[in-house]
Parts: sequence; structure tokens; C-alpha cells
Amino acid sequence: METRTLRMIFGLSSGKEWVLSLSNPRTDLTEGDVTAAMQAIIDSDLFLVGPDMIVRAEIVSRNVTEVVA
Repeated sequence: METRTLRMIFGLSSGKEWVLSLSNPRTDLTEGDVTAAMQAIIDSDLFLVGPDMIVRAEIVSRNVTEVVA
């Protein structure tokens, strides 16, 4: 079974990174989709110590093989 996670990496004004991971992203995501979502998160000002800039985004795929179920 393969699992996929969208990792959105933002920059903080302190120079550190802030990561938001979401399970089961759509398979047809484009760079534009992800950039728009990341910018909306920055613009929302939802977090006390929130992201200031987009650093990068990545989709992480992981295969799990059950040996004993």
C-alpha cells in the first residue's frame, strides 16, 4: 500500500522553517495549486507564530508492505 503526504515548507522571520503536512493529497496537484494554497495560509494570519514566506513543497510517497496482518 502506498501513502502520500504533501509537505509544505514555509519560512519564518526567525530564519527557521515551519512545516505543514497533509495526508492524501490529490494526484493532479499543480505547482500553481500548491503555491496558491500556501499563499492563502500565509495571508490568513491564523497562527500566533506563522509562516512568512514559501520555501518549497514536496509530495512524499511511502510504500508499506504488511508482513503479518
